[in-house]
Amino acid sequence: MRLEDWFLTEEERGNPATRLEPWTTGNLVRPLIHGATYFRELKRCVDALEKDDLLLFTDWRGDPDERLTDGGPGVARVMAQAAERGALVRGLIWRSHLDLMRFSSAENRHLGEDIEAAGGQALLDTRVRAGGSHHQKFVIIRHDRRPQDDVAFVGGIDLCHSRRDTAEHLGDPQAAPMPKVYGPRPPWHDAQVAIQGPAVAEVEKVFCERWEDPTPETRQPLRRLRDHIEHLDDEPPLPKPGPPPAECGPHPVQLLRTYPYKRPAYPFAPMGERSVARAYRKVLRQARSLVYLEDQYLWSREVIEPFARALERHGDLRMIIVVPRHPDQDGWLAGAASLIGRVDALARLKQAGGDRVAVYDLENEEGTPIYVHAKVCVVDDTWATVGSDNVNLRSWTYDSELSCAVLDHDFARSLRLTLAAEHLGVDEAPGEDVFEAFAECAARLESWHRGGRRGPRPPGRLRPHSAPELTRTRRMLAFPLYKLAVDPDGRPPGWREF
Repeated sequence: MRLEDWFLTEEERGNPATRLEPWTTGNLVRPLIHGATYFRELKRCVDALEKDDLLLFTDWRGDPDERLTDGGPGVARVMAQAAERGALVRGLIWRSHLDLMRFSSAENRHLGEDIEAAGGQALLDTRVRAGGSHHQKFVIIRHDRRPQDDVAFVGGIDLCHSRRDTAEHLGDPQAAPMPKVYGPRPPWHDAQVAIQGPAVAEVEKVFCERWEDPTPETRQPLRRLRDHIEHLDDEPPLPKPGPPPAECGPHPVQLLRTYPYKRPAYPFAPMGERSVARAYRKVLRQARSLVYLEDQYLWSREVIEPFARALERHGDLRMIIVVPRHPDQDGWLAGAASLIGRVDALARLKQAGGDRVAVYDLENEEGTPIYVHAKVCVVDDTWATVGSDNVNLRSWTYDSELSCAVLDHDFARSLRLTLAAEHLGVDEAPGEDVFEAFAECAARLESWHRGGRRGPRPPGRLRPHSAPELTRTRRMLAFPLYKLAVDPDGRPPGWREF
């Protein structure tokens, strides 16, 4: 198995301006399934920071009071304590849209203010295309005197409300606004990875490229004035990065990103970067057996096309998909706009693969739908990715994204089986007939529901996912919102390839 057969080469990345290496070897990557697992590990690492150590983080949404452990302090306090001990704390937080739109502009600002007050530095970064976001969610911890403890966390978990759920999926006690169908404490399924080894320095490069962008964080005069008054526009230089951590494990790692084409351009990606999209297209040409995908959205017929073509090329290839039962927007128009792309994507996949494509959603033991926020893909138990990017045009072209791809059979297989065991409600998932195991588990639970829930509830959390239905009128009215706001295209003008 040659790395260049699965990973993008430097040329294939399509962004010669970046400082990233094509890939690194000798890393140790550990999956952290569920927000509670990640937050506990993150707190342990931040609590160990000492004078002159370094904490760098990016966030799409940050709630300063979100507790990292039961009864523990909020995320802002944990980071502030590190700064008070002399650690250098630097954050890039998306400025966000208004809270009235179920976004988090106020919370993100408060997180930055709390870190500033403790002696750290946080920038409210809106250097995106109109209507876009900085969607990267990663943390880097580097030690001045203990480089063997350096670690980077990469994935889809924000430092905010609703994320600290456990394997029981009873929801985070600190809940973010969600549609009522998910209940007062929305159950939340998510994933992150902890990376040690040379790839930590590559994640640090991603942060440094964004931090050192000379473009102002915002071009709106009133926002710039407020940032200046609150010292949220200071950009002290980052310390010179130390040497990459030593090799410590068996895992080759490639970092994949999305940056949009915009003006003024990113110095590190003048035409944008679409290595997430390019990696999927390359890897899916290798797929022969099973593509396992967990995704928040699964939108866009154009983005789903590489998956469909893989199914058409290889008659033995099967695909398991786990998605949320309901979108995270529930308005008559907004909800429909969120479903248009999924209707088209599922139709295309079924056309290409028929009954070789199985789509599921999840519920907890109480029957409450679990919101699937994870962004995980495993191909043939060989290549696996965990990151911030969803399978839609927005994530592949418009927002900023970061994912960690690992090329290792043991890692990929273990990740898939861990996720499968949870969804099946078993201690150990079957290795080879998981496609049938998912179908049987979902059929039993569906039959129990249709039978009035009589008798003991069958084990597992899988339900067959019904393709959304939209009336012609609702689709027609929602389509402009879908194309312009929900799933826009961030490629340079005239580009048709990724």
